[in-house]
Amino acid sequence: MHLASGRDLGHLTYCTNIHAGEPLDEVMASLARHLPDIKKRVAPEQPLGVGLRLGHAAASGLREPGKMAQFQGLLAEGGYYVFTINGFPYGAFHGRAVKEYAYKPDWSDPLRLAYTDGLADILSELLPAGQEGSVSTVPCTFKPWAEGRLQAITEHLIRHVAHLVGIAAGTGQTIALALEPEPHCYLETIEETVTFFKARLFERKGVARLAALTGLSAAAAEAAMRRHIGVCYDVCHAAVEFEDPAASIAQLRANGILIAKLQLSSALRVAAFDEDSARHLAAFAEPVYLHQVVQKSHGSLRRFVDLPQALAASGSAAGSEWRVHFHVPVFLEQMAHFGTTQAFLAAILALHRADPISRHLEVETYTWDVLPPSYRGTDLSSAIARELNWVKGQLLQ
Repeated sequence: MHLASGRDLGHLTYCTNIHAGEPLDEVMASLARHLPDIKKRVAPEQPLGVGLRLGHAAASGLREPGKMAQFQGLLAEGGYYVFTINGFPYGAFHGRAVKEYAYKPDWSDPLRLAYTDGLADILSELLPAGQEGSVSTVPCTFKPWAEGRLQAITEHLIRHVAHLVGIAAGTGQTIALALEPEPHCYLETIEETVTFFKARLFERKGVARLAALTGLSAAAAEAAMRRHIGVCYDVCHAAVEFEDPAASIAQLRANGILIAKLQLSSALRVAAFDEDSARHLAAFAEPVYLHQVVQKSHGSLRRFVDLPQALAASGSAAGSEWRVHFHVPVFLEQMAHFGTTQAFLAAILALHRADPISRHLEVETYTWDVLPPSYRGTDLSSAIARELNWVKGQLLQ
């Protein structure tokens, strides 16, 4: 939905990666089941934006004869529109162990390029007239895999930007790729992200490569690079990394890095770790997703790739603050035994309200089905609507 309160605050949606289903028919069935009730609760008088998650199987399905028209019909009949796609997970995302497979194929693999080119093509057919689009994606690669891959990663990213330049030339539509920094990935912190953009994409060789692929002048290629590739700022990830809300946004802006999407999410927070919190955290050490942990003690940070490893090494962690990459409902300031990073999210939303950060805002709580049962509730549609309405309450004060 479009948000305006004295100023244009962009478009708000939720990410449909919360719904299980990989083939296109399952994706469409989930949308048909949940969107009518969500729209009724959140945007009864205006079109409802959809943050579409399409894995490789569903994206391929949309290319079958008649399927795009069928999907466009579903959107038109319900009063929905798509302005952003989550292109992060390529394969299955529910019901089996995902863990580091969420990053495969990474940007060193031509499969990632072909898949993301296809998503941009799909989005160009779904975008309402005059709207800009975004596709969020893997932050290059999983950090342990990075050695030897950066040249291919850079080449494939620039080739994708060239594809987006071609879409803009043919349709007039602006679509941006949004790399999503995440704990234990190659782009983990905002500092690392800025360094990558400056050293690999915005520098002379990167711009020259885009110019060679597109036929643009050097000046036009640099402008296109900055227009068509940026970041998806996931608030949960930034909070887990103990970023400073205002300083991190200012750093991206100061370096001319587009914030193509603002992903609104919240993490688990343990203010002072002890045996009691260790016992209760064990319920969140589930087998499907990675739940990276960053511990802060006496000003220094210690990182773990997953919650079980952090718990196994917790003997010397008493009193430290823990932030856990486990997306929890954004409307929860406190949980039964922990806090959350909702205050960080509220700070980002206050910054956005004062000086809009991005045109695209997307609530992303994909972990609903792996939350401990006491937090899940029984009605997913009403929970999603509650999250969206909480965000609206923060922004439309």
